[in-house]
Amino acid sequence: MDVAIVGIGMHPFGRTDGVSGLDQGVYAARQALSDSKLDWNDLQFAYGGSSAAGNADSMVSKLGLTGLQFINVSNGCATGGSALQSAYMAIQSGMFDLGMAVGFDKHPRGAFTVDPEASGLGKWYGDIGMALTPQFFGMKIQRYMHEYGISEDTLTRVAVKNYKNGAMNPNAWRKNAFTYDEVAQSPMVCDPLRKYMFCSPAEGGCAMILCRADQAHKYTSNPVFLKAVAVKTRTFGSFEVFSQSQALDRAGAPSEQASKAAFEMAGIGPEDIDVAQLQDTESGAEIMHMSENGFCADGDQEKWLQEGHTEIDGKLPVNTDGGCLANGEPVGASGLRQVYEIALQLRGGAGKRQVPNKPKVGYTHVYGAPGLSGVTIMTT
Repeated sequence: MDVAIVGIGMHPFGRTDGVSGLDQGVYAARQALSDSKLDWNDLQFAYGGSSAAGNADSMVSKLGLTGLQFINVSNGCATGGSALQSAYMAIQSGMFDLGMAVGFDKHPRGAFTVDPEASGLGKWYGDIGMALTPQFFGMKIQRYMHEYGISEDTLTRVAVKNYKNGAMNPNAWRKNAFTYDEVAQSPMVCDPLRKYMFCSPAEGGCAMILCRADQAHKYTSNPVFLKAVAVKTRTFGSFEVFSQSQALDRAGAPSEQASKAAFEMAGIGPEDIDVAQLQDTESGAEIMHMSENGFCADGDQEKWLQEGHTEIDGKLPVNTDGGCLANGEPVGASGLRQVYEIALQLRGGAGKRQVPNKPKVGYTHVYGAPGLSGVTIMTT
């Protein structure tokens, strides 16, 4: 059974003093309900998640005590994507006809905090400084740049592009279109990654209303159809956040597994995608994920960025809303933000950042600790 997205809603990302993460999720949920001309009473179920702002099912105290099934989801940076997959499976199985996927968060300022022992690691992992994820990101992109000839110029171009796109997004946190020199000369954080090449913990909420595809016309004139949703974890030998060592025989990343599964489910290939959202926790992540998701060969990113292929008017626009770099990352909402943006693009409602030529197939990809990835493929 096919599944459609018939309503979308978002609370702007960034910092919203005096507004709880829960209230930001409620705001997004109400927007999604309004977008689909539905009431909370109409929904049969909800899946939702938050990392730092409480249990998502607490939203019922503000939206209404209707008795619907509401299940909390927690899956790292893929929390929002996992909530969406759960909603997708609930409808596809035939158990439900109409429900919601929602995510929100409100992280404190500063770097994400990590409890190594809660992630199955020894306390030593934090004592030697490895629990600070920017160190891992720096090491991973260093190796990738060495192996495939990626330059610091390409890292800079990713950030410039995403901040430029974010400046056109009213829901983005960072609305400054930094120049090339501003990015390239910003303070070094973890070599080769500089200050303006990293995203930041943030706040925000995002919600989707899903239904059986054959009922979508009841709620909207422009539904978006979920053709694939896949979430995969790491395999032995992949080099991921919280890896304590590197195996002699290297294995593919979970993003590769999720991407292959999604393309197989949708019955299409990377060449069929018109617009994509790829996890860009930092500039190096977007570069590596271009290859891991099958859009180019390792090393081709250098040419792609120089020739503007990932710009809004390029052959594969990537992170048209500014990505994590411009929006920040509220963990519970980040994956759903990507889906929100693709839905806008496929509807033709993205305003100044609208991809030309009426895109018909979109793609989202999220990646996070301790090594998991979620991918969706959407069509009009």
